[in-house]
Amino acid sequence: MLTKSEQFDRVLAFHTQGEEIYWGFEGYEPKETETLVKEFSRVSGYKPERYVESFAGYKDWFEQEWRKPGFTVELGKGKNPLPMSQFPEIYQKSLGIFLASLYM
Repeated sequence: MLTKSEQFDRVLAFHTQGEEIYWGFEGYEPKETETLVKEFSRVSGYKPERYVESFAGYKDWFEQEWRKPGFTVELGKGKNPLPMSQFPEIYQKSLGIFLASLYM
């Protein structure tokens, strides 16, 4: 598995929809995770949500296994599949998250 063979500092899992950023998993996340999600929220406008009741996803496994920051970013809003007309806005908001992940 790629995650096991590489030394990732963090993971970003992109889904649709909700314009939210899920972070934290049962206290396994390191302290810097909160700093990162605040910046991701600032640059994207997406709402950070900690400890959602639904779990067992990739970022949860990553945080539990590696004790490093993991995020699930829910892109866009509306009925899936999201319309292509949302792409420019989704692109701009997610670009901010990608770039922040590089400079943080």
